[in-house]
Amino acid sequence: MNMRLLIVGSDKVFAIENFYVRYLKESAIEMRLFTAQSIFYDYYQSSILHKILFKAGISPIIHKINSQFKQVVTEFEPQVIFIFKGMEIFPESLQWARQRGIKLVNYNPDNPFLFTGKGSGNMNVTNSIQLYDLHLTYDGDIKKELEQKYKIPTGILPFGFDLNDNLYNECAKQREVKKVCFLGNPDAQRAAFIDQLAEHLPIDVYGNNWSKFVQGNNITVYEPVYGNEFWKTLYRYRVQLNLMRIHNPNSHNMRSFEVPGVGGIGLYPYTVDHALYFETGKEIFLYKDLAECINLSRTLLNMSDEEAFNVRSAARLKSLQAGYSYCNRALLALQEIKKLML
Repeated sequence: MNMRLLIVGSDKVFAIENFYVRYLKESAIEMRLFTAQSIFYDYYQSSILHKILFKAGISPIIHKINSQFKQVVTEFEPQVIFIFKGMEIFPESLQWARQRGIKLVNYNPDNPFLFTGKGSGNMNVTNSIQLYDLHLTYDGDIKKELEQKYKIPTGILPFGFDLNDNLYNECAKQREVKKVCFLGNPDAQRAAFIDQLAEHLPIDVYGNNWSKFVQGNNITVYEPVYGNEFWKTLYRYRVQLNLMRIHNPNSHNMRSFEVPGVGGIGLYPYTVDHALYFETGKEIFLYKDLAECINLSRTLLNMSDEEAFNVRSAARLKSLQAGYSYCNRALLALQEIKKLML
């Protein structure tokens, strides 16, 4: 089936859209990317004046982005527009696209009903929910709310991992660091948990501005890592701690699949999703409170090298065989999108 698909999102190194752009390009469809979020990010970060104008509500940038969006749609004439989150696109622009007979799909890697930071959502997201023909979400609870409240078809699109064999082999050659690691950005809840954990064992944290949140002697702070170094860091430590954010307490997050995907040893909060996607005690380890996290951390740190290797191998194998890669996620998304064309 020939399809012209316009993806709206970001091309920054941290953007999940990159995986979908890469793998959907390999499918038998015409595809184009409109980098609405990148245009806004570059504008906002380029000067203090731009930040002041935007926060004061007098910046023209969002109107310019929507004008460019309409121009791209007019030129490319997509049959489907696949929008990631959608903070930069006005509901009026989506309504304009609908009037042209274009199907609209949204994938939000955050919670569309609960915003916990300036990048997690805005009124454009809220006011556009009912305009989509299909919502894709990683979270079962969000799926239920979208279906029950808005009566819109909604599919589950979990997070995943993207790692080729050559990079995996590089990761596996590293000398193991027998410590607990947390790789992610801080918030007050995460910092409080890590402070308490550090009273019992040392932990290394990677991310932006951790030094402003934690100060314990047992905590070593590192800058965020990207690209190959990201994957090497996930693999290198004996224990990779996962912490859920308050808007996402019951499902999974990006690390949920990235750690097992690289063959890391994941220590996660107990959630329905974690127990569903992986075998507890073999491929990942789950804790229900701080005390259990401390005990499991010690157990994992004291495992023999052979036991640790078996966990790593099982986690990697499950990730590959179960189709948790972003290549498979992209095909899953495309399968759901194609249903709109029937």
